[in-house]
Amino acid sequence: MKKILLSILTVILPILAFAQDFEIEGVVSNPSTTINDGVITLKVTGGVEPYTYRWSNQSTPLTSNRAMGLTEGISYTVVVTDATGESKTAAFKVETEAITEVFNGTMTPAVSALGSVLFWDPFAAIGIYDPIVYADVKNIGIPNWTNEVENKYTLKTWLKNEGEKVTKDEPIAIIQDKLGNDITVNASAKGTLKHLTAEGNVIFNSDNAEHVIEQGAHNFAQVTYDEPIVLTHPNGDPLTKPISFIVIWLVFGALFFTIRMGFINIRGFGHAIDLARGKYDDPDAPGQVTHFQALATAVSGTVGLGNIAGVAVAVSLGGAGATFWMIVCGFLGMSTKFVECTLGVKYRDILPDGRVFGGPMNYLRYGLEKRNLKGFGKVLAGLFAVLAVGASFGGGNMFQANQSFEQLAGQFPMLEGNGFYFGIITAILVGVVIIGGINSIAKVTGRVVPVMASIYVIAALAVIIMNIQNIGPAFTAIYEGAFSPSALKGGIIGVLIVGFQRAAFSNEAGVGSAAIAHSTAKTNNPPSEGFVALLEPFIDTVVVCTLTALVLIFTGMHEVEGMAGAQLTSDAFGSQISWFPYVLAVAVFLFAFSTMISWSYYGMRAWTYLFGKSKKIEFIYKMLFLVFVVIGASVSLGAVLDFSDMMILAMSFPNIIGLYIMSSEVKFDLSEYIKKIKSNQLYKKLENK
Repeated sequence: MKKILLSILTVILPILAFAQDFEIEGVVSNPSTTINDGVITLKVTGGVEPYTYRWSNQSTPLTSNRAMGLTEGISYTVVVTDATGESKTAAFKVETEAITEVFNGTMTPAVSALGSVLFWDPFAAIGIYDPIVYADVKNIGIPNWTNEVENKYTLKTWLKNEGEKVTKDEPIAIIQDKLGNDITVNASAKGTLKHLTAEGNVIFNSDNAEHVIEQGAHNFAQVTYDEPIVLTHPNGDPLTKPISFIVIWLVFGALFFTIRMGFINIRGFGHAIDLARGKYDDPDAPGQVTHFQALATAVSGTVGLGNIAGVAVAVSLGGAGATFWMIVCGFLGMSTKFVECTLGVKYRDILPDGRVFGGPMNYLRYGLEKRNLKGFGKVLAGLFAVLAVGASFGGGNMFQANQSFEQLAGQFPMLEGNGFYFGIITAILVGVVIIGGINSIAKVTGRVVPVMASIYVIAALAVIIMNIQNIGPAFTAIYEGAFSPSALKGGIIGVLIVGFQRAAFSNEAGVGSAAIAHSTAKTNNPPSEGFVALLEPFIDTVVVCTLTALVLIFTGMHEVEGMAGAQLTSDAFGSQISWFPYVLAVAVFLFAFSTMISWSYYGMRAWTYLFGKSKKIEFIYKMLFLVFVVIGASVSLGAVLDFSDMMILAMSFPNIIGLYIMSSEVKFDLSEYIKKIKSNQLYKKLENK
């Protein structure tokens, strides 16, 4: 017995001693001056293999000793655990070598800090629900299936009965394609088997429109896990679907204003159309631009990459059902636009030279001053102005230049590597427009917006008409996806949040930017511009975003995995109109161009609020804005752009606080305006006989 114990100890003790004595060495490299390409490679000595590597970088797998795509200037940690459970922690940093890497590394913590506020989940924080994503079932589908497959698959034989326990990789069924080839399908997980298709029935037929559109039509079985499984990032961190505070803030505000204004988004729609058509345009009214030009300027600031790339992301994540909730959020946002743009006109300041200074800076400061909240109003107005300037340089400028260049370079290879020259040309085009002020901007947007929107809408309708046979299945998929989505899509709440988030981010209702453009409109009645403004979320979200989503659904591209953004939308159009991706690339540039010229005005008005209203101050801002166009097109700035994009959303905090406080004032002004309409007191153009 002693000999046996001695033998065991002789074997185990060296292993234990060795296991407790392992070292981690890291080789850190920065391959180029391009941002986010840092590499850390670990060499572990000692311990007992195999090792697991839990990196703070979520995209690095637990099995990998190498982390790539790292941000320079940021510390990363890794916990190495050997087979005995012994762990050691090490930290490494990829040193910066270029000024762009310094900026990116400096801004990354700021992005995390601002993101922790904007995307904080209050419901999860107080324990109302668990934001972690669990998988209850594993869908089993046709092997190697893609949305482009042209074949017919029938379930020939079940090898396992429904309700039986199965193990991973165990054969469960034989399916047959239209050529008569048999395919044996194995279980992809351990659990209880559920049949979704009976023997002899068709699983998927590419000639059947319902199958092409239906979410997950290629799945014929499910395995229910014995215990729900936590879905994780490659590094082992759990996946979460938070209900972001910023989405709650924007949507609850929109719902409040919709009810407070008596559903003005619905009952005021007809009058809004009449105003935009120029029926009530008074040439002698104070202001600089017509109702339509103000609307075109504001629409050009919101209709852009979010309608193309952002919608594709939303439909990929939330399924077809996200479309329904986008539309709902778009309708609610119309009421928020009405309130903020009514106040934008009411509290505007018109100088003797005709220049107009309006927007949230004015109504937050002077509107709250009327309520004995002068100090609070000045703080909110100042905060809004700072955020608006930052947002105009980043999300409204550099991001647009950067993404439009990438989209064009993707379709026209000769542009590759020439971002600087593209930026120079774009800056010249933008400069020609913005030097002339709001009148010049309004004239250009008044022409560009209808053209670019028409091109996009006509192309989208063409794709939909080409697939008109899919209309029934498409709307069924949208309805069922909105109210009874699969568990893996995050349930109803998950799909609702994805749809609401995309709509809120796209139409910017509550952000306050549009109130700056609408404050320049020629009118004697502030609510009239509120009516015009409520058309903006309708155009942006209910029309353009919805058409993008319908193109993705009608073509079946919403089922594509591993691709999202503008490329997915481009491929959806390209699947029906081979040459359209080139047109879409040009449309993206026009969207970006119009967004830049609109945001230049928003930023300039915030800039002049902070630094003075002289034309010299305006000129300095315009020159800075043009410099940032070139920077955005020629340099990858990563976290700098992320931060400035977040500043757009952050503008909604001071803005909506002010809107809540002044909503009763807007309600009163609306009542008085409606009385004028009914008593025919408004200026009205003579109808041509």
